[in-house]
Amino acid sequence: MNKFQRGALEAILMVAPEPVSVTRLAQAIEASEADTDALLRSMQAQYCADERGFQLREAAGGWRMYSDPRYAQIVGEFVTAGQSARLSVPALETLAVIAYRQPITRAQIAAIRGVEVDSVVRTLVTRGLVEQVGTTAATGAGLFGTTALFLEKMGMNSLDELAPLAPYLPDDAILDDIEKEMR
Repeated sequence: MNKFQRGALEAILMVAPEPVSVTRLAQAIEASEADTDALLRSMQAQYCADERGFQLREAAGGWRMYSDPRYAQIVGEFVTAGQSARLSVPALETLAVIAYRQPITRAQIAAIRGVEVDSVVRTLVTRGLVEQVGTTAATGAGLFGTTALFLEKMGMNSLDELAPLAPYLPDDAILDDIEKEMR
């Protein structure tokens, strides 16, 4: 790999609004996926060794530049100055339920949380963190799941990387019973 290809990768990753797959990056710099992957990992290690203010990370099935977590408070204050973009506690709770139990209906989410969740789910959909992924066969109720943006914001490649909290939530049979009782 040459300096031009490395520079081209850096330039692409600096402007990419979402993680870019190795396949797309390899096509862009006209190199093999194996060589591109090796170069990305080399760049990642070099940036880490240089203790830069940014990191190159693999997330949501692709690669992207991120600010270094050491500067999270400063960057967060800079980005959010004058705006309130944080999720509320109810939104975070609802997002957690969806992430761990997806696909899940609004009624099931409400049963777990013990409160009405329609507006919170709309907020999460508007922010692009969750989406309707289907409907139930029995009732036609919308089923919700997390999006690639959720994975990206969480810095994960897949839901398998979620902390093991699911055993503490009710199982599907209990949720189905609760949903039937609510009708």
